[in-house]
Amino acid sequence: MQAKTISGQFVDILNREIFPAVISIRDKKIVAVERTGTAPEVYIMPGFIDAHIHIESSMLVPSEFARIAVVHGTVATVSDPHEIANVCGMDGIRYMTDNAQKVPFKFYFGAPSCVPATPFETTGAEITAEDIDTLLAREDIVYLAEMMNWPGVVDHAPEVMQKIAVAQKYGKPVDGHAPGLKGKLAEKYIAAGISTDHECCTAEEALDKLKHGMKIAIREGSAAKNFEALINLIDTHHDHMMFCSDDKHPDNLVEGHINQLAARAVAKGKDLFHILKAACLNPVDHYRMNVGRLRTGDPADFIVVKDLEKFEVLETYIEGETVAKNGTSLIPRTVSNSINNFQASPKSPGDFEVKVRGEKMRVIEARDGELITSERISNVKTNNGYAVSDPENDILKIVVINRYREALPAIAFIKNFGLKEGAIASSVAHDSHNIIAVATDDVSLAEAVNLIIESKGGISAVHKEKKMLLPLPVGGIMSADDGYEVAKSYTAIDKMAKAMGATLQSPFMTLSFMALLVIPDLKLSDKGLFDGQKFAFTDLFTSP
Repeated sequence: MQAKTISGQFVDILNREIFPAVISIRDKKIVAVERTGTAPEVYIMPGFIDAHIHIESSMLVPSEFARIAVVHGTVATVSDPHEIANVCGMDGIRYMTDNAQKVPFKFYFGAPSCVPATPFETTGAEITAEDIDTLLAREDIVYLAEMMNWPGVVDHAPEVMQKIAVAQKYGKPVDGHAPGLKGKLAEKYIAAGISTDHECCTAEEALDKLKHGMKIAIREGSAAKNFEALINLIDTHHDHMMFCSDDKHPDNLVEGHINQLAARAVAKGKDLFHILKAACLNPVDHYRMNVGRLRTGDPADFIVVKDLEKFEVLETYIEGETVAKNGTSLIPRTVSNSINNFQASPKSPGDFEVKVRGEKMRVIEARDGELITSERISNVKTNNGYAVSDPENDILKIVVINRYREALPAIAFIKNFGLKEGAIASSVAHDSHNIIAVATDDVSLAEAVNLIIESKGGISAVHKEKKMLLPLPVGGIMSADDGYEVAKSYTAIDKMAKAMGATLQSPFMTLSFMALLVIPDLKLSDKGLFDGQKFAFTDLFTSP
C-alpha cells in the first residue's frame, strides 16, 4: 500500500524544534518523518487530550461527543463513566464502552471508584471492589477513576484500600479528587497511591500536592474554572501538568475544547513547548495511552493547525484517518440505543411546602465558576406559616427529588441563582442524578419537575406560560441525538434561564453540582441538607 504523505511545519515538542517536514502514513501508523527545505506554513503537531472528563456531562453519548471534539483537535480523552454508573451500574459502563467503539476516537475509560459517592444519598447502583476488579482486568479500562473518598484513604478504610490495591495489582494509575486538601492529610492521601488531582482551586494547594509527587490537571469546564489560578505553574512544573475540562456542556463543547486552553496559555506568554507537553503528551505517558506522539512507528494521531497561537484546527487525523477538516466533523452519525433507570411519579405544588421552624435558616451560597459553596445564615420569608422563596433578596427554594423510588422531596434554599420568576430543573445532578430544581414559586417548581419526570430525564425551564425541555433519555443524563442539535437546544434553554434572571455563567451546570456532597460547604441530597465540612446532615433552620 502506498504511503499517504502530509507536509507542513513539524512541531517536535520533546526536542523543542519546529522544522519543515513530510510525514508518511501507512497502515494507520507514521512510517517516516523527513526534513525538507520548505513546506506549507501550517503546523503538524500531536492531537490534544482531555486528561479528565465525564463524557456524560456533555449530555451526549460518546459517539456524538467524539464527532464534535475532533473538530477542535481532540484525539483522545481520559474518561470517568461514574455518572452513568451511578444511574445504571455496570450496565451503564458497558453502554459507554460499547457506544465509544462505534467511532474512530480514542476513549480511555476508568473504573469508577466511588459509586455511590457517599452513603448520604440515593443512587441507582453500586460499584463494588469486586466490580472494580472485573473492570480493571479489561485492557480498555486503564485506570481507577477519581477517588473522592479522601477520608477513607487517609483512614485506610478497608473497602477503599481494597479498590486501590486492585488498581495496583493491575499496574494501573489511581486518579484523585481532594478539593482543598493540603499538608499532612494530602501527603497521606498521595502516599496511598493517588497520582493525580483535578480539583485544585489555588496555586498554593497545587504546589503542596506537586511537592508530594502528584500530577495536577488544570481544569476549565463549564462550571469549575481553575485555569487562571493554576496556569503559572506550567512555567516550573510542566512535566507534571495536564489540561482537562472535567465537565463540559454541549454548547461549550461546540465552541472549543483543550485547544482553547492552549491558546489562552500562549496569550499569557507561556512557553509553547511547555503548553503542548501538558496538552498533548503528559496524559499519554501517565495513562500509557496508545496515542501517537508524532514519532516514527506511532499511531498516526495528529492535527494540522493554522498557527501556534490560536490553534485553529484545519485537519484532525486518528490512526491515519481524516476525522475532521476545516471545522467540519467527518465522523458519521451512528444509531445508538438507550438505557435508563427512572421511577419518579408526578409532583404537585403542595409536595414542596416547608413549615417554618425558626426565624433563621441555612442558605446554600453558590459561587459562579466554582463547585464549592458557602453556608449563609438568613432570615426566613414566610407565607401562612410556610417558608417561601424570596426573589427580591435572591434566596430561592431548591429541591432534590429521588428518581429511583418514591420519597418525599428534600427542600432547602439557595442564593446567587438570580431567578426573578419561574423555575429550572434537571435530572443531571452529580453524582446520583436525582432531580434537582430551583424556583421562585411552588407552582413553577412542580411544572418544571414534572416535565422531566414525564420524559424520564432532561433539563427544563418554566416561566409563566412558556415551558422548555431538553429530553435526555439515555440514563436521564444524555441524548443520542445529533450533538450539534442538542447543543442548539441547550443554548436555547440556557438563554431562557438567563432571561428569567439567572446571573450565573452556566446556571444548569452549577445547578447540577448543588447535590455533590463531596464538595463543601453546604449541599442538598435527596435525603436532606448536608454539611460538607462535618460530613453530616444539618438542619435547615438554625433556631427554634
